[in-house]
Amino acid sequence: MTDTPPLTGTDAAPAAEAEAPAMAPADSLLDHELAAVLADKLGAQAHASEPKPEAAPAGSTVGVLVVNLGTPDAAESTAVRRYLKEFLTDPRVIERTDLLWRITLNGVILPLRSRRKARDYRKIWNHDDDESPFKTITRAQAEKLAAALDPTGKHVIVDWAMRYANPSIASRLEALLERGCERILIMPLYPQYSAATTATVCDEVFRFMMRLRRQPALRVLPAYYDDRHYIAMLAASLKAEMKALAFNPEVIIASYHGMPRDYVAKGDPYESQCQRTTELLRADLGLNETELMMTFQSRFGRSRWLEPYTIKTVKTLAKKGVKNLVVITPGFSADCLETLEEIAVENARVFKRHGGKNFAAVPCLNDSTGGMSLISQLATRELKGWV
Repeated sequence: MTDTPPLTGTDAAPAAEAEAPAMAPADSLLDHELAAVLADKLGAQAHASEPKPEAAPAGSTVGVLVVNLGTPDAAESTAVRRYLKEFLTDPRVIERTDLLWRITLNGVILPLRSRRKARDYRKIWNHDDDESPFKTITRAQAEKLAAALDPTGKHVIVDWAMRYANPSIASRLEALLERGCERILIMPLYPQYSAATTATVCDEVFRFMMRLRRQPALRVLPAYYDDRHYIAMLAASLKAEMKALAFNPEVIIASYHGMPRDYVAKGDPYESQCQRTTELLRADLGLNETELMMTFQSRFGRSRWLEPYTIKTVKTLAKKGVKNLVVITPGFSADCLETLEEIAVENARVFKRHGGKNFAAVPCLNDSTGGMSLISQLATRELKGWV
């Protein structure tokens, strides 16, 4: 995968369908809902007067690098272990480098977790392309973004990379430079900022740049947790998916990836940005805090993480008599193990085991009409003055 060619403005084939058990159905209702939202809420925005930035030099080649977190190269323990080791030895992710942590990681966590996670990956693996759905979707996002940016000219080249595993950030930056890119927009697809996501992407980009004598100009997409279009697309997606369900949810959970609480205490804005996204989503949907709850998933280790925990909340709701539950994952730009298996399978099983009846996991925006409308708008905004 490291030799993936950069993408220009060509028509992209749709992403391969990956097996996604227990996901809410996606159909034409979504496109209809999104089109209505775009026309109703955002039409005027396109005509708003804005200062015209200075144009890039004629003939300047511009690169756009879409970046997501990463995924193993194969659904087997060796590949998963290689991926997890790169991920868990990043000091932005696990802020420990002491001897005890290294012994625990290499002697206990990696051997056990690699085998267990390999089984989970096999449940959701895209067997047609022999890759995870996360990689399939991220590629499709880049291809469709290239097509959307095609009217700006052939001097815009879109590529994609993963922070961990393949294709690596360094390999794709090198490919963009070989294509003559003098200006590069880095697009980490994380709506909410955290040091463990956006910052580590920047770290890797800057590490590559430090090796260069002639560096390109860089821009980095900022967090978009309160972007009007982002909130509108989340709301439209949720409404469309619920229309397609055979039940009406009593509660909706907005589940975000968790992080250790002490990271927030050190100044990470992640929790407050998740809260703001949830507040805006509630306002758009006309729901209160009990109807749309915010939780955090994917806890790792024994330290205290952001609460409430998703899986404990799901269990508690079922025990309290809630029979119909929907979960949306606003912090994920593409479906991955944490949404397709942890939420749609594991949390659904816990909910039903403790008395729940109907459970649906809403797909991420992915490369859907709404998802690409958002990504294209973000890219166009950040490219002003360059294209």
